[in-house]
Amino acid sequence: MQEISNTQFFKVDADKDYDVKEVIASVYSALTEKGYNPVNQIVGYLMSGDPTYITSHKSARSLIMQAERDEIIEVFLEDYIKNNMK
Repeated sequence: MQEISNTQFFKVDADKDYDVKEVIASVYSALTEKGYNPVNQIVGYLMSGDPTYITSHKSARSLIMQAERDEIIEVFLEDYIKNNMK
């Protein structure tokens, strides 16, 4: 049985062929063009893992699935901390 009093480490590999910020920007743009609320749709995808929250317009669905959901959340959190925790 694993010791529950120890902190577990979580590390996201930096070896990737895409830039998560560019993926998010492209997906955001495609969702906006199709008339969706991009924040709601991206949150729905991140919470559920269901790619149908993301439009296939401009290959946004395929694009967002290239990035791991935890990588996307990490980018959002880093940006939030950078801009709000001064």
